[in-house]
Amino acid sequence: MSDLVAELAERGRSLSPEDRSRLVDLLLDSLHTFQDDDTEEAWRSEIRRRVDAHKRGDATLLDADDVLREARHLAP
Repeated sequence: MSDLVAELAERGRSLSPEDRSRLVDLLLDSLHTFQDDDTEEAWRSEIRRRVDAHKRGDATLLDADDVLREARHLAP
């Protein structure tokens, strides 16, 4: 850990629990700002494919309650 990171961590420990939580949220949000254009385009393409399949009647739609029930059964 760099000296700056260690110093910031130490200073962060002196914050109130609410401020530490807010700081953690801000830092985590900063990690998710990276946008990979190829990934974004792949998701857009997948969304279009799924919407088109639904419009054509080719998609198998599942009830959310059934999906969650099955998930709980698989991973209690």
